[in-house]
Amino acid sequence: MYGFNVTVSGSFDDVIKKVTEELSKEGFGVLTEIDVKATLKKKLDIDKRPYTILGACNPVLANQAIDAEPDIGLLLPCNVLVREEEDGSINVGFMDPNAVLSLVNKPEVEGLASQVREKLQRVKDAIAG
Repeated sequence: MYGFNVTVSGSFDDVIKKVTEELSKEGFGVLTEIDVKATLKKKLDIDKRPYTILGACNPVLANQAIDAEPDIGLLLPCNVLVREEEDGSINVGFMDPNAVLSLVNKPEVEGLASQVREKLQRVKDAIAG
């Protein structure tokens, strides 16, 4: 698998806020926020349930990864997907850095991927409540 997720209750905006707060506790900032629902409505006039991709980055670990492999930016940042399900619950999915960064095939990057995964797993556990 290339990700792991958790389903939570609450409003969509509150979940995004909680995810962002928990990411910050683990040293991540959100570099990008892509509102896919709004984009599809604007570009294709398609109505979807809320669906937002957060591009999360831990600057310290990203810097180490770039030092180890300059092209690693092709695989960054770590995406976190927040989407509303049909039943109104909110699903939060996390890119699995171990799966994605294993493409690089460098031991120093594998170690960093494990650190990032541990941090994202703690975010998942924190929002699961």
